[in-house]
Amino acid sequence: MDVNIARQSEEDDALLDVIEKWLERDVRPHVLRLEHADEYPHEMVAQMKELGLFGATIPVEYGGLGLSATTYAKIVEKIAETWMSLSGIFNSHLIMAAIVTRMGTEEQKRQWLPKFAAGEIRGGLALTEPDCGTDLQAIRTRARRSNEGYVINGTKTWISNGIEGTCFALLVKTNPEAEPRHKGMSMVLAPKGPGFRVGRKLEKLGYKGIDSAELVFEDYAVPAENLIGGEGKGLQAALSGLELGRINVAARGCGLASAALKDSVRYSQIRRTMGKPICEHQAIQLKLGEMATRLQAARLLTYDAARAYDKGERCDMEAGMAKYFASEAAVENSMEAMRIHGGYGYSKEYHVERYYRDAPLMCIGEGTNEMQRIIIAKQLIARNPV
Repeated sequence: MDVNIARQSEEDDALLDVIEKWLERDVRPHVLRLEHADEYPHEMVAQMKELGLFGATIPVEYGGLGLSATTYAKIVEKIAETWMSLSGIFNSHLIMAAIVTRMGTEEQKRQWLPKFAAGEIRGGLALTEPDCGTDLQAIRTRARRSNEGYVINGTKTWISNGIEGTCFALLVKTNPEAEPRHKGMSMVLAPKGPGFRVGRKLEKLGYKGIDSAELVFEDYAVPAENLIGGEGKGLQAALSGLELGRINVAARGCGLASAALKDSVRYSQIRRTMGKPICEHQAIQLKLGEMATRLQAARLLTYDAARAYDKGERCDMEAGMAKYFASEAAVENSMEAMRIHGGYGYSKEYHVERYYRDAPLMCIGEGTNEMQRIIIAKQLIARNPV
């Protein structure tokens, strides 16, 4: 094995070990309290800054850890297994950073990435609008050219880190008349300031602790140098960032599916019915066997997508497969965990009911699973022409 690869592997393993110890010491004991209160974990976010997680995939030359997507996926899985909400706080942030890394100028990279990596500036991706989710080309937020740059008006919704974040990769229409529609879309970096306000915090079934908000732009001005990739490249920028985002969601799915399985294996050995532990009942064994197989398949798909991303290959099909399968695995494992736990699975004293509430989000976020299947099919046909 190459010496540099071996050294990198050792460093990655050491980081994973540090994160695992941090989760056990500083996160797990507080999850239920923060989750039930829907309280933003300020102290944990400060600790994530110290661990370098806000710069996880940002290149080393710009102050980040420069981790591979494969190592990043392993970190996300560990964190999601303990509390999925934490992974969302840096995922959306790193999508914004990935867009700058892939499509920004050298000057933009040097201006923004070190601050992103340090967690000095934190934020995310602002795509979704009240009447626009999966069909991004239907956005209405308008950016009109001015002498200094752009003046923006519009509303975004369901934006992760919307309240606590300070800067967002904002998808806008710079030419509403363009055909095809995507040629009229652009991406700008939008730090909070005059004309940019948080409309409201949005209440959710699960995914507590992390803030999801509505963002309102009223004659909000940004300088021309905040345009990423040039006018008309907004959809391309969004999709380039969403590849990493979908790998993150897939890893979260693995984390939740793993947590549901581990809790179920543990509980099934303690809970007794008919004079023996329920793990000895065939009905429970069937569930555990299926849950374990489902988790392993989700992991393999996730690592396959991460490796493609690390090679710099187009991986929307691989990321779509991983995101689709792993998120569905989380939903199914969480339901089976609830069935195995019986009444206790429905109780807020256990984590199982949280898995059940958190899991459906991943079937919707970063592109619905219905859309993932369409992407997979289109790429499959494109890669196998007759």
